[in-house]
Amino acid sequence: MWDAVARMILRWKFLLLTVVTLMTAYLGYHASQVKLSYEFARAIPTDNPKYLEYQEFRRKFGEDGNLMVMGIQSNQLFQSGFFNDYADLARTIRKVKGVEDVLGIPTATNLVKDTALEKLHAVSIFPDQKIDERQLDSLKSVFLNLPFYRNLLYNPKDNAFLVAIRINKEIMNSAERTATVAGITDLGDQFAKEQHVQVHYSGLPLIRTSLAVRIAAEMKWFLFGSLLISAIILFLFFRSLSGVMLSLAVVLIGVIWSFGIMHLFGYKITLLNALIPPLVVVIGIPNCIYFLNKYHTSFNETGNKETALVSMISRMGVVTLFCNLTAAIGFAVFALTKSAILKEFGVVAGINIFLLFFISLIVIPSFLHLLPAPSIKHTRYLENRWLLALLDKIELWSLEHQKQIYVITILVVGIAIAGIFRLRSEGFILDDLPKSDVLYKDLKFFETHFKGVMPLEVIIDTKKKNGLRNNPLQTFEKIDSFSAYLTSQPSMGKPLSVVEGLKFARQAYYDGDSGSYALPNAFDISFLLPYLGKGSDTVQKKNNFSKLLASFMDSNRQQSRISVSMADVGSKRLPEILQAAEVKSKQIFDTAHYKVQFTGTSITFLEGSSFIIHGLMESILWAFLFITLCMLYLFKSFKILLASLIPNIIPLIITAGVMGWVGVPLKPSTVLIFSIALGIAIDITIRFLVNYKQELKHQSATPQNVVIATIHKTGISILYTSMVLIAGFVIFCFSGFGGTRALGWLTSLTLILATMTNLVFLPALLLSLVRKKSKKAAGMTD
Repeated sequence: MWDAVARMILRWKFLLLTVVTLMTAYLGYHASQVKLSYEFARAIPTDNPKYLEYQEFRRKFGEDGNLMVMGIQSNQLFQSGFFNDYADLARTIRKVKGVEDVLGIPTATNLVKDTALEKLHAVSIFPDQKIDERQLDSLKSVFLNLPFYRNLLYNPKDNAFLVAIRINKEIMNSAERTATVAGITDLGDQFAKEQHVQVHYSGLPLIRTSLAVRIAAEMKWFLFGSLLISAIILFLFFRSLSGVMLSLAVVLIGVIWSFGIMHLFGYKITLLNALIPPLVVVIGIPNCIYFLNKYHTSFNETGNKETALVSMISRMGVVTLFCNLTAAIGFAVFALTKSAILKEFGVVAGINIFLLFFISLIVIPSFLHLLPAPSIKHTRYLENRWLLALLDKIELWSLEHQKQIYVITILVVGIAIAGIFRLRSEGFILDDLPKSDVLYKDLKFFETHFKGVMPLEVIIDTKKKNGLRNNPLQTFEKIDSFSAYLTSQPSMGKPLSVVEGLKFARQAYYDGDSGSYALPNAFDISFLLPYLGKGSDTVQKKNNFSKLLASFMDSNRQQSRISVSMADVGSKRLPEILQAAEVKSKQIFDTAHYKVQFTGTSITFLEGSSFIIHGLMESILWAFLFITLCMLYLFKSFKILLASLIPNIIPLIITAGVMGWVGVPLKPSTVLIFSIALGIAIDITIRFLVNYKQELKHQSATPQNVVIATIHKTGISILYTSMVLIAGFVIFCFSGFGGTRALGWLTSLTLILATMTNLVFLPALLLSLVRKKSKKAAGMTD
């Protein structure tokens, strides 16, 4: 069958190349339309209860992840020169496109009682103009007398100050947010330069924008780097410029198709699927190496280009088909998960890696048919002394040291299994960034001085419409009690709720006495009610304070929220903190009348991280099952199936053990390695065993001699291919993201181990099976 396919490809090469060209042009157009994703990672499926709760929260209360913060630490803030520039900074930021509100000390609001009209007027503490030292001292006293802002806009213990900037949600989910965030940081940097102070930035808008920009930059460098390294290695191997250009053409077509298919499916470039183009290069180059290696080997044997090309296609067609199929399965199984980000990665990667087979099968033979026959220079690598000497040593080990191979393997696997028990699962929102990164350092600044910036929302549901108006003092006392519990937690900042607004109002009613900043009691409320009525500025006037209060109750007055900014404590500690908070909430709010929910970006991150890890673990099992079925269909022998799986399970066990001993945690970026590595590493096994079966059919030699011949015939191409794959994944070690770096060195380690097990352990295992079969046959003869 494959002989007929080979002749058809060579006969219809111009038609097939035209089809590939037209497809590339069509998908190239779509590739030019693909855009960068500016949404937060959609890890949780849309039917997940936590996701539904979060969407319901956003519908009622608005966004919780659109707040950017700017912080400084200085003892000069209340000096007129410094303060006037700080106030100008806040006012100028407000004019940046996409900024809706700026809340900082210069824009802070005070409540002032109007006895005649029985109103509370919301007035700015600091005027919208430059002020002198005397005025500033007076207004400073007013501001510092307001406990509402303490530990919210400033930390009195260490002179740390914060400005909160709310960004429009439409801008947040578009490319415009890059310009908005850049505009804010440029203004902050200018202020820092003028006042000789360090300005820190954080918050989800900044984090998301920075990550998106870095993803785009890294994708270009990794793609360029993988192409460059592949070109260098190919030229060193084949000493042929045409061979290098042909191989690069194949993978570049694959890259264009990957972007085009991404757009056709309506996907955007995310942190995960940005890895697909470099992966296409890394996985596509081995196809070229195996085809070219077989072509050169056959040409050396026959001296006829046409015969060599037919032999190349017929002998390598089925091998490459199953190699690309198993590699595609290793990626495509992610599409079986319910996580949108994993599904997109699995669909695009799986389809494109499988399509690489057809691109290679058409483009490589067609162009080789048009090019001159290879010269001696191009096939000299087949006689590489160093590689031939290495293969001789591998042969010696496989034949003479099988017991030592098994003992060493068992010992190493045993140590690795001990390391697996040390594995832990933990992820952080910024754990993919190095601790030296300015984004990470700035986050730690806010965690140190304000206990963090990650949003956590607590919803208090009274279970009935206008429930907050029925016995409100009792409800507010419970909210205040729970807020006090949250404040006592070392990883949580100052909670904000309607209760804090009522305390502020009570202080205003008692003429700004800071000692009166407390929840109104039954006596106070009767006097306060007229001041909190519809005519009050706290309801009518569109100022920062009134907007803040209005955002803490839903329109039906059934639910109230408590907003907390917390530290990035990680997926291990966060469930413990939330569980303790849930227990406390049940002690304060009786479940018969109240329902307490925890939501927000921190919760969705935890749920998403957990969901992805479980989805990836499940995908490994699916990949193993599908690859096993492919191997069983290909070899139709349970013994060969067993011999093919063991050399690929061992590297995965050792890699997991190394992770445990080194302390690399299980998180989405590291669990991803196992399924990918299994799909790629099994290629080596398929090529070795298919060649072994082909040699058995074409030779009358003993099985032992066939194993030796297979080592020498496939060994060079396996070693070359492994070098390309390892070098390709090593590129990821230069990433600015810890997860991508882990993907690089751990996958490279797995591939090194897979090369060793397939060239040393697999031949030894085959020889053991052959000898056992021979002894059994001899026994039956006797």
